[in-house]
Amino acid sequence: MAEKQLLICDKCQVALEISGVHFSYLNHSFQAQVPRCPNCGQVYLTEDFVTGRMRQVEWELEDK
Repeated sequence: MAEKQLLICDKCQVALEISGVHFSYLNHSFQAQVPRCPNCGQVYLTEDFVTGRMRQVEWELEDK
């Protein structure tokens, strides 16, 4: 089993924590659990998240 990789905020040098973040696109919003800095609020989005979940939401909204 692979070890879980610890993500560190480049600005604050603290570990990112999983947190609910609101995203907005074309006047619609959704929430997702993503790594976020507890100090400055910077979020980390994986390529899988961007090309998967966010792309799916984008397609659904643009088809309306």
